[in-house]
Amino acid sequence: MQTLLLAGLVAVAQAPAKPAAWEPAPRAKEYPWMSTATWKKMHDGHLARTEQGGVDVAFLGDSITEGWGGSGKAVWQKRYAGLNAANYGIGGDTTREVLYRLDRGILDGLKPKAVVLLIGTNNVGLEGDTPADAAKGVEAVVGSVRKKAPDAKILLLAIFPRDKKPDTAMRKKVAETNEKLAKLCDNKAVFYLDIGRQFLADDGTLPPDVMPDALHLSEKGYGIWADAIDETLQKLLK
Repeated sequence: MQTLLLAGLVAVAQAPAKPAAWEPAPRAKEYPWMSTATWKKMHDGHLARTEQGGVDVAFLGDSITEGWGGSGKAVWQKRYAGLNAANYGIGGDTTREVLYRLDRGILDGLKPKAVVLLIGTNNVGLEGDTPADAAKGVEAVVGSVRKKAPDAKILLLAIFPRDKKPDTAMRKKVAETNEKLAKLCDNKAVFYLDIGRQFLADDGTLPPDVMPDALHLSEKGYGIWADAIDETLQKLLK
């Protein structure tokens, strides 16, 4: 009995700790909607796009960014295809995976004029990071982008609202994280923009025709996103 107890304690002691939100790490979890093998394949595809060069605008993030190739494809073609834009979004990513992808070269050799960064919802959602840790992770991503693309202007977007109703714990967690993200703005290299209100109804709820699952955007939602950042993005590209 004592031997079994000691073995259990050793196993617990040897269990790998979850990387901190500001530490690079590849996808380690298997999800029903994405395997680690699929994640790696997507990352390899992004590296192949980078090798082609010619990226003036890089969109970097998670499934909401990835969705520019899905529900937002028509909007992307209309608004960004002519801007030499590239989509570096992968569903389920937190700041950890984005940092890993940056370390492994997704911006290497590129000279984008602007990087549109939206990351953090999976930190506070899937991973349960605190707002402080999530924000520290985003800060690390911003720092990595600045090292990889020192001449690029970073358009740092506030985490989009999630959950249908406005008074949920997750809405409050997102709002608290965004308060911290706003402090990363210097209006020189990093420009912060909170467009979350644009997605909401007057009563603060998330309309199903904008975010059908109260997290991911519809085609209409991507149109709202594009409209909301257009003026700022155009200024950054000059």
